[in-house]
Amino acid sequence: MRYVEVGGVKVSSIGLGAWQFGAQGWDYGDEYLDKESQKIVDRALDLGVNLIDTAEVYGDGRSEEVVGRTIAARRGEVFLATKVFPGSGLDADEVVKRARASAERLGVDRIDLYQQHWPSPDAPAEAVMAGMRRLQQDGLVTHVGVSNFSTKAWQEAEQALGGAVLSNQVRYSLVARRPEQNLIPRAAADGRIVIAYSPLGQGFLSGRYDGTTNPGGVRARNPLFRAEVADKAKVLTTALSEVAAAHGATAAQVALAWVVRRPNVVAIPGASSAEQMEQNAAAADIELTQDEDARLGEASAAFAEEAGELLRG
Repeated sequence: MRYVEVGGVKVSSIGLGAWQFGAQGWDYGDEYLDKESQKIVDRALDLGVNLIDTAEVYGDGRSEEVVGRTIAARRGEVFLATKVFPGSGLDADEVVKRARASAERLGVDRIDLYQQHWPSPDAPAEAVMAGMRRLQQDGLVTHVGVSNFSTKAWQEAEQALGGAVLSNQVRYSLVARRPEQNLIPRAAADGRIVIAYSPLGQGFLSGRYDGTTNPGGVRARNPLFRAEVADKAKVLTTALSEVAAAHGATAAQVALAWVVRRPNVVAIPGASSAEQMEQNAAAADIELTQDEDARLGEASAAFAEEAGELLRG
């Protein structure tokens, strides 16, 4: 496993996103929550994965409860991240209250990374970061992060906090490359981290979806899975499969390897099984060549140009 080390923090380049632990739309069932989730977390930690990310809004707190239960015996091996959702009236007192509720569900006395889940006019930076500052002073939160923030909003959050906002968690993959414009250069220049969620485009980049089936759950709302997009994606899926063959890897592993090849970027794919967790973690050790990296980037850009209207429509 490779790690990103900034600001006194060492996090695995491949982490584990826990949205699917208890959240609606994934349809994994109670067996997954009761047994498989523990296997996934244990296998992740065995492989050197230390970043586990959840949020209070995932399953109305159920994801935090599942994560807390699964890490209880191995808390010292985990860099634990969760998020507060910016509903109406999210002031400093509410941030503190919600952090304490998350910590209780997680069964911990310290949250390693506490993130504002979305920017919102109802949650001004001064108020939210005042609460974050209090949490750091009280020792309940070690590091502060944000999610889905622009570069400007990220910097404004730091000014309001009066200290480093360690990370910005954003959608980033071969089919979502906007963070390359400003966020990733800013992270590399200032010693911050970009946490890439949906690094496989909710599975689109795995090569398992060819437009002939209609995926359910959260994927049903994602325009990437429209049948008419599949034909446009061939330039990208072909590049992924050919690079994967050269490395004895899967398309999904190559897509992850491409993401974490960016400076100061880590990825938090989900996992439906311990076996998938193993495959995700192994992606950190794939060394893409400059030519392979460039080919994937060019194929990604070609796909974006071909499918742009379909994805926006």
